[in-house]
Amino acid sequence: MASEQRLRLFLDTLSQVPSLARVALLHVLRLSQQSKYLDLRTELVVAALRSFVNSPRPLSITATQALLGRDPGVKGRIWVSRYANPVPADAASVRDALLAAIDGLAADMHCKTETETGSSHSTPSSSSMKNSEAAQPPASSLLSQTPEVVSVEAEWTGYRASATPQSPLPGGSERERYDEMMKACGGGGGGEGGTETKTTSTTTIMYMHGGAYWLMDPATHRPVVKRLAKLTGGRCYSVRYRLAPQHPFPAAILDGLVAYLTLLYPPPDAFHEAVSPKHIVFSGDSAGGNLCLALVQTILELNRQKRRVSWFGEERDLPLPAGVAVSSPWLDMTLSSPSWRTNVQWDYLPPGGRDHMDSPNRPPCAAWPASPPRRSVYIDDSLVLHPLATLLAARDWAGAPPTYICTGWELLADEDKAMAGRLAGAGVRVVLEEYEAMPHCFALVFRGRLAASDRCFDAWAGFVREVVAGPGAGRDGPSTFTTIRARTLDEVPLAPEELRPRSEEEMREELGRRYRHLMQGGVGVGAALPAGAAAKL
Repeated sequence: MASEQRLRLFLDTLSQVPSLARVALLHVLRLSQQSKYLDLRTELVVAALRSFVNSPRPLSITATQALLGRDPGVKGRIWVSRYANPVPADAASVRDALLAAIDGLAADMHCKTETETGSSHSTPSSSSMKNSEAAQPPASSLLSQTPEVVSVEAEWTGYRASATPQSPLPGGSERERYDEMMKACGGGGGGEGGTETKTTSTTTIMYMHGGAYWLMDPATHRPVVKRLAKLTGGRCYSVRYRLAPQHPFPAAILDGLVAYLTLLYPPPDAFHEAVSPKHIVFSGDSAGGNLCLALVQTILELNRQKRRVSWFGEERDLPLPAGVAVSSPWLDMTLSSPSWRTNVQWDYLPPGGRDHMDSPNRPPCAAWPASPPRRSVYIDDSLVLHPLATLLAARDWAGAPPTYICTGWELLADEDKAMAGRLAGAGVRVVLEEYEAMPHCFALVFRGRLAASDRCFDAWAGFVREVVAGPGAGRDGPSTFTTIRARTLDEVPLAPEELRPRSEEEMREELGRRYRHLMQGGVGVGAALPAGAAAKL
């Protein structure tokens, strides 16, 4: 089966040769828009990725997961030590806390939009929501699967400066490899250009990989976390969270919460000592960026509820991390932002959100279509607008940690900039970098091969080092919003008003409108919504 899949991919790629030749010709003649900003190799890579992602004959969900989730093995200048927490006897407390956050944030799902008759319905006031609370089922009751706490594996990753590019991972137990990593993890730090330093760092990056919530693995992101570990002089804890559609929302968030608790309050068999939240930064790309910010919003909500969790027999607080640093985060499950339509030429992502919504061309498999049926691969249709999935719907970000966001001229650009504006408006320190003409997750795609990618990794890691260094500039410095020019890397300030061209009311109206559009033909969407919400959408 695997050989058949590889042959099919090869033939599909071969069929794109004429298209790529056309791209090359237009670039050489300076007739393509991209040629004004990108070199030929970069434009060809984006075009090839676009052909692969937008294949008219996609593989099944499970076949694609198997193809893109394979572990290539570990070699080179990298430490990897796997650890999986045991499940505590009081694990239900963590699950129940997440469900309480889901219920507590449900009011933010209510958006203003026009009905099919053209009349307008405004968002219910908080007082009316409270008055009707008893009549409304809790949002958590709409979950088709309520996840249980499971053992969550993660990969401790560090930069192994003494190795060669071909060095195998040393033998020994996972604990022994962890101990060796910790002896050396301070020796691979970096400043400008990734030059090594000999300073010890307390930085721990909890990394949530991207992959549209249903693809990829910590194994596929080892080069990324290795680079971050090298540039920060710290270590990464790359989380192997459960993937959709087999494990839909909120399983991945629950796994992230368990991983964070594991760092803060190590189980009895853990390799590591307790990590201070002041030394932890949540980081991730694309869907992983969503999960990082969803974890922050979960913690904010639980703190608003003054809720603690029981973890291995102890009542524990849930402090916020030192910061958040995300690349091209996916923050709007409805794809409502204008850039989903205006930035198609710069990106390789499918403009219709085929990674996210059911595609009629995708072959069925054991995992998909889901049972009960739904349109979204990641989340039950009735919860697409929940603020732990569509982060743009979350109203209250006061108290969130300093946040770095990098984005390109990609389909997600508008939602990323809107989130930066919203965080800054809540008093959060934000560093936003918009990279001219760059596609989704360009820093990862062109890692080590493009000056803009190197510039992005330096800024990403620099922000992590800054917020872990302590109070002052890390939390209290000014927010900055910058466009990075493609060819020169010149920095051009972005005006704050450019981040959110739509008002809050217009944004919520469009969220509701796009929700209705995406769910046309979905199964039981209106019937499954909370009481009163169907009329509001």
